[in-house]
Amino acid sequence: MPDATFDDLPALAQRLRDELEAKNSILIYAYNGTGKTRLSTAFKDLGKVVNADGEKTAQDTLYFNAFTEDLFFWDNDLANDLSRVLKINSNSRFFAGLGELEMDNRIRPLLNRYADFDFRIDTTEWTVRFSRVVETAGTTATVEDIKISRSEENIFIWCFFLAIVQLVIDESEAYKWVRYVYVDDPISSLDESNAVMVAHHLAQMLKDAPNRIRVVVSSHHVLFFNVLCNEMRKPQRYFLARHKQAGGQTFKIQETSSRPFLYHLASLVEMHQAQKSGALYTYHFNMLRRVMEQTAAFFGYANWHDCIKPEADDPNETIYKRVIDLMSHGDYSLYEPREMMPENKEHFGRLLKQFITLHPFSPALFSEDVQEKP
Repeated sequence: MPDATFDDLPALAQRLRDELEAKNSILIYAYNGTGKTRLSTAFKDLGKVVNADGEKTAQDTLYFNAFTEDLFFWDNDLANDLSRVLKINSNSRFFAGLGELEMDNRIRPLLNRYADFDFRIDTTEWTVRFSRVVETAGTTATVEDIKISRSEENIFIWCFFLAIVQLVIDESEAYKWVRYVYVDDPISSLDESNAVMVAHHLAQMLKDAPNRIRVVVSSHHVLFFNVLCNEMRKPQRYFLARHKQAGGQTFKIQETSSRPFLYHLASLVEMHQAQKSGALYTYHFNMLRRVMEQTAAFFGYANWHDCIKPEADDPNETIYKRVIDLMSHGDYSLYEPREMMPENKEHFGRLLKQFITLHPFSPALFSEDVQEKP
């Protein structure tokens, strides 16, 4: 399919639905803050049927995104600090047939691939309790009602979702309404090895999906995306970008099936163009950090900030790392893009110029002035 630009995410979501009439799956790579989660929501909303009273009467998309994780929330027993439970939003159709389908036994084999804790679901109270076997002085004991870590919670919810996907694949009556499976960034808290494992496992599951099921997966994680590209059955592959312009923004998808996945180069060119035009936003620091992480991994550096090479006369050699840390982790940096302050524009411009100059990127990617010594 040719590259295309859309004025809003619902229009792009409709394009994906149209393509899925002929394709079984679509993979989308996009940076954080581009609109991946909002795109998954727009896609889901197009499949809803609402009656005259505004009540949802039908839907066709089983989705995993940040909103899926919000269906679970903690009660930490603040009064006694003893009985900690993860509560489930029983109103969601996501949990259809939870009691009848023995979800504990479906989730546990999946969870055992990734974690060493156990759980039990109470479908009367709509809670999940966790436990872990610990060894002390040569003896083992089970510790009940533990508070698992955020990453462990994420992987539990992911395995819950996978168990439901398996029910869809098995054409369970409770999930016959599912026509599309949409997965958005399931691995935000996983390390590289688990990212490969999760991608491989998902691809293997989806190979057995009936032909009527169509799949969309979006991610900002390069390794996760590439594993899916290699292991899924001829997916359509896109790079999604958002472009700010006078009067609003547009969303562009670029077909990537026939060229290498080297978006760190595209990112550098985009950042260079933004810096030259002066249209620098806080999220450009996040993009720069991501490119440095990829470059550090390629060169075998211990840390991403080893890519920073301050000038000899820099009075504070740590200032660039501090600026990137601050600007790439602030809550405002991704989802509420703001134009950089003049001082940060200067920091960004000097740092980007150093990075491009001191690493062996092709000069053809950039205008001549950036190739001069900073």
